[in-house]
Amino acid sequence: MAKKHSKLPEKICVVCGRPFTWREKWEKVWGEVKYCSDRCRSNRGGKAADKGGGS
Repeated sequence: MAKKHSKLPEKICVVCGRPFTWREKWEKVWGEVKYCSDRCRSNRGGKAADKGGGS
């Protein structure tokens, strides 16, 4: 049976600024979720281009 996903809570990712919706795996920690993905979580200190290292 399919679930209705139209009324799920939404947040804005603090890294990329994109909206993301509640996921069942975040049910117990939704108040602590700040990032839309593992990629944004790993880039939280700065942009990916800034981590190049240089010469």
